[in-house]
Amino acid sequence: MKIEFEHHQAAHCESGVTSNLLRISSQGKITEPIAFGIGAGLFFAYIPLMKINNGPAIAFRTLPGHIFNRTCQSLGISVIRKKFRSPAKAESFLRESLNNGHAVGCQVGVYYLPYFPKEYRFHFNAHNIVVYGREEDNYLVSDPIMESTNILDSYQLERVRFAKGALAPRGHLYFPEHGPAISDEQIKHAIKSGIKKNVRNMLGIPFSFAGVKGIKATGNRIKKWPNKLGLQKAGSYLAQMVRMQEEIGTGGGGFRYIYAAFLQEADAWLPGKGLAAVSRMFTQAGDLWRTAAVQASGIYKGRIGSQQDFDVMGNYLVEIAELEKEAFLVLKKIKW
Repeated sequence: MKIEFEHHQAAHCESGVTSNLLRISSQGKITEPIAFGIGAGLFFAYIPLMKINNGPAIAFRTLPGHIFNRTCQSLGISVIRKKFRSPAKAESFLRESLNNGHAVGCQVGVYYLPYFPKEYRFHFNAHNIVVYGREEDNYLVSDPIMESTNILDSYQLERVRFAKGALAPRGHLYFPEHGPAISDEQIKHAIKSGIKKNVRNMLGIPFSFAGVKGIKATGNRIKKWPNKLGLQKAGSYLAQMVRMQEEIGTGGGGFRYIYAAFLQEADAWLPGKGLAAVSRMFTQAGDLWRTAAVQASGIYKGRIGSQQDFDVMGNYLVEIAELEKEAFLVLKKIKW
């Protein structure tokens, strides 16, 4: 049993899943960048009390699930979303959903995904895939960051759907309910809503752990890490940052590049708002994030490691914070 579904490779898992699940109803107009932007996917948070792989949680995008939820909500699409205590009930509901013609998004852990290269397997439980069919005991899987589709047997799928640890998925699945085709007016409205929401998230949170304030505060923290944490632990924290940015993210400032692509595409939907010019600012921010990742890699690999090197690393983030603040302030001032 196979559902009508088109696999398209994407830069990021959740925005790719969202775009693929909405591709038919939007006639292909909900691209990955448009989904990321409508879902207000761009974010930053540094949460030292939450540990992932023995390092602080550092997020370069919004919380898992928010991109899909916000995109569907902005487009007026109802969503089915469930978690389970029982693997048997989780599989039963998955099969029922497939039988009813729904391709299903699933949150999974990447460590036990057999098609992942070994060097990319570590304990991260907020990856997203689509299950779009079943053949006896095998499930047809579309992982948007992979070039082609894959097959997981029921044991392999259960293992990743019920991975343990931080952000444990607990069989989490979701899908949009069937409805009428998505209109151009719905997309235009959703683009405006997504930009306004991302402006609030990056500029309006009053605490120093999130948004542009969080980027700047993290940059200033990094300068103090050698004395506060010791060189070895400070290096491991920078390794964690690069891991969250490069491996869990989309390569360097990948999320900034996706947002730049969103604004470039949004400029065609809403001409005359200057969105293409702001797009170039986020491309510049992505380049700076990539440069910062190279600096961090040099420190944790031991090639460099003086206080001056940590100062350079911290100053990159301070510069990024100012650039992203400037870009979001431009978006905030747009008359819609």
